[in-house]
Amino acid sequence: MDDALDFLPRLGEDVSFKILESLKNPSELIHASCVSRSWHQFVVRNGLCKQMCLKKFPQLSEVDHVKEPSSCEKVIAEAGPSNSLHWENLQREHRVFAFLAHCCAKPIISECVAAAISASSTDNYPEESIENTLEKRDRVGRLASYWSSKGSKDPSAPEKLIYRLAGDLCIVTEICIQPFQAYFHEGYPIYSANSVRFRMGHAKGSMDILEYQMDQEGNERTDEKFTWTYTSPKFSMSQENCLQTFKLPEPVLCIGGVLLIELLGRVQRQEIDGLFYVCVTHVKVLGRPLSPAFGVRMLEPEGKFELRVHRYDPEVLKETRNALDATVMQRRILYMLQANLIGVNYMLGEDQNDEEQDEPDDEEEW
Repeated sequence: MDDALDFLPRLGEDVSFKILESLKNPSELIHASCVSRSWHQFVVRNGLCKQMCLKKFPQLSEVDHVKEPSSCEKVIAEAGPSNSLHWENLQREHRVFAFLAHCCAKPIISECVAAAISASSTDNYPEESIENTLEKRDRVGRLASYWSSKGSKDPSAPEKLIYRLAGDLCIVTEICIQPFQAYFHEGYPIYSANSVRFRMGHAKGSMDILEYQMDQEGNERTDEKFTWTYTSPKFSMSQENCLQTFKLPEPVLCIGGVLLIELLGRVQRQEIDGLFYVCVTHVKVLGRPLSPAFGVRMLEPEGKFELRVHRYDPEVLKETRNALDATVMQRRILYMLQANLIGVNYMLGEDQNDEEQDEPDDEEEW
């Protein structure tokens, strides 16, 4: 743009900031930064892409610094302020947060659960393991598929289920839970919770959640090995045999890739022993994994994290959904074979009529 036609410098810093800050769509702000050198410098200098991301996801306030792929970490020689190290850091932040804003603006329709980590208790392990909640069907062959807590005399006793999401950076919009209906008990009772609450966070210290092993005795204190950076309000759960959707007030950026489901209170007593139980057939998490394009590295004990870009290519996000579907199925079959619950002639395609949703190509406004 000809300097004589560039009106932004004439408006003053405050007015220019308010105008560009009012842009809602990430692509509009990115296009604005490409209009001219002065517009680009203004957007970068004021960190407008970062501010846009912070408004949508307050969890990003804990970013200590950003890191790009090694191929991008080079000094770009330009005139003026770009010669300073400070300007290079601002440019790097602009590129990372502009790419993050672009990826977050895509429609959010993917499933996000990658694996089960642990349950606070399990009545019969492994037959009633948390691993069963990854199965979409309530029956596999002739067997019921569900997780069951241990019984309790106290109907207010809580239970906790912990899951690993599909990446250490993941947008979550809603969690779906289906209580279990015991068709083999008289009266077909439904063992739902009274209410649910969700927490998201990351493993503490150097703990590798991929190496964590569930055990038969239960894991009442497992949640203490994680740092929870988000806590949802409580949601009431209905005593109904259906997949119940709990939509978060706002989309949440889960930093660290760990989800905790708190099942608060028990409503159903088992006639056989007079104890209260809570049982879950299926858990589904909807949102958008941002891996493998993005990753994080936690910085202990500060509670901050390094935001990393692994690849500047939004198309790689589609790889996560395909890999997730295959991983969940493989883990499920491996678990059931190890538990001797089914034979080797299990049919992978049996009763799977779920329709896949196609992602629209157009960006949506936040």
